[in-house]
Amino acid sequence: MLKLLITRPLPDTVIAQARAHFDTTMRDQTTPMDRAELVQSLSDYDIVLPTLGDLYSADVFDAVPNPRARLLANFGVGYNHIDAAAAKSIGIAVTNTPGAVTDATADIAMTLMLMTCRRAGEGERLVRAGQWQGWHPTQLLGLHLTGKTLGIVGMGRIGQAIAQRAHHGFGMTLKYYNRSSKPLPFPAEQVASLADLAAQVDVLVIAVPGGAETHHMIDASVLSNMKPHARLVNIARGDVIKEDDLIAALEKGAIAGAGLDVYEHEPDVPQALIGMETVTLLPHLGTAALEVREAMGLMAIDNALAFAKGATLPNPV
Repeated sequence: MLKLLITRPLPDTVIAQARAHFDTTMRDQTTPMDRAELVQSLSDYDIVLPTLGDLYSADVFDAVPNPRARLLANFGVGYNHIDAAAAKSIGIAVTNTPGAVTDATADIAMTLMLMTCRRAGEGERLVRAGQWQGWHPTQLLGLHLTGKTLGIVGMGRIGQAIAQRAHHGFGMTLKYYNRSSKPLPFPAEQVASLADLAAQVDVLVIAVPGGAETHHMIDASVLSNMKPHARLVNIARGDVIKEDDLIAALEKGAIAGAGLDVYEHEPDVPQALIGMETVTLLPHLGTAALEVREAMGLMAIDNALAFAKGATLPNPV
């Protein structure tokens, strides 16, 4: 029986499936593995099921030139914490869990759009603080989302799921920036440059993969093109936004607000953002629904089972 390491606690259904087919070890810590653990995982196990924050960088693979591990079955669609090219160079395959996260992540994007535009976080804090003195006509006036123009950066599965919700549910006009054109089942205008997209929309949502190509993709040059009443929403990876530039834009009122589920240096969130009423902050809740996490985990196990049988991997990266 192949030895499998699961690097974080996962739902019981996933653990049961893993133990039915593998000699399974599960770390009980909820924090990422440190470098020593990462190196040991490649030496002691046939398959590792890692997740966000388990930083399998090139130097980790260099430390184990002849690894026992032959598969990293990543729990999550994003795998920018794994140097897939370095893994491949020493014979380790990498898989992920696309599809399972799409709808849940799109739902969180809509949550952040609504909370930020309608100032829901401010309102809840007002009520919880016992400072609400009753309804009046000019209290907490926000941006009406219905009928506005939404810009989507990255029109992959998650971007399209956000677009479907925004167009059919809120009657929003859709524009997007993407490396290639997409045949879409809804009306959407592709804009040639990110700066031009930023200038044309009321809400800008980031839905691109993490990695070197998208690092600091949203910086001062993009933010300065946004309308003063516009909101920025990020459900992708934290370092897609240059956080210092976002803080500066918010502080000077260049944009009206932001909704963030991810951060550049997670779990550290700058005090400047925490102190801003115009920012909605969530603790990386994108896929945080039991059935979604179960689906992700079972998909990762399916990749491991295919590997164990010598079959084609369902979700190679």
